Amino acid sequence: MTIHKEGYKILLVLLVILTGINLVVYYYMPNNEIFQNAFLTFSVLFYFLILQFFRNPRRNISLNERHVIAPADGKVVVIEEVVETEYFNDKRRQISIFMSPVNVHINRNPIEGVVKYFKYHAGKYLVAWHPKSSTENERTTIVVKAKNEVEILMRQIAGALAKRIVWYVKEGQEVSQGEEFGFIKFGSRVDVFLPLTAKVLVNLGEKTVGGVTVIAELVEDTVEDNLLI
Repeated sequence: MTIHKEGYKILLVLLVILTGINLVVYYYMPNNEIFQNAFLTFSVLFYFLILQFFRNPRRNISLNERHVIAPADGKVVVIEEVVETEYFNDKRRQISIFMSPVNVHINRNPIEGVVKYFKYHAGKYLVAWHPKSSTENERTTIVVKAKNEVEILMRQIAGALAKRIVWYVKEGQEVSQGEEFGFIKFGSRVDVFLPLTAKVLVNLGEKTVGGVTVIAELVEDTVEDNLLI
């Protein structure tokens, strides 16, 4: 396991700050060993807490053009039929994965293909499970079109704690299944919008592993319908 590049600057700055504060404590309270040790212990624990936010574990990704893999680590909090109004303007199957602060925060491409649409939306910072978070919070919308013409929409959503969305893709870019497409600092939520004919393979409350868990399968009807369009 390594540390993700998004954590380099934050971890370095935090290390300098905590080291400086501890030196001040030792300098101005040379005889108060209890407070010195207590603050040092707090500093170490706090640093490792932030460190684990940016962990980047190695993942063995099995490529399959019919599989839609989880874009993030977390828990499935929504599986429902909705009308997607930003890009498709029709009914889609939505699967939402909530990323808590203790989850890995890397976002991965559910399928292989070409980025057909990208848009960043500034917005609010409602809690990630709020019904309006997917339309009112800060977010990005990314649509990937596979070789079989199937299009999948992913939406990174910032929450009350996560106030920094990072993305690594742009329109026209070719992406690989399981490859990183972004990062949400300190957690939040990722929505995936699938064709209604896709077979959902996860349940509400189920935990997912980004790049590993297969959340849905694109069945024959899905592929054939898109090829006819």
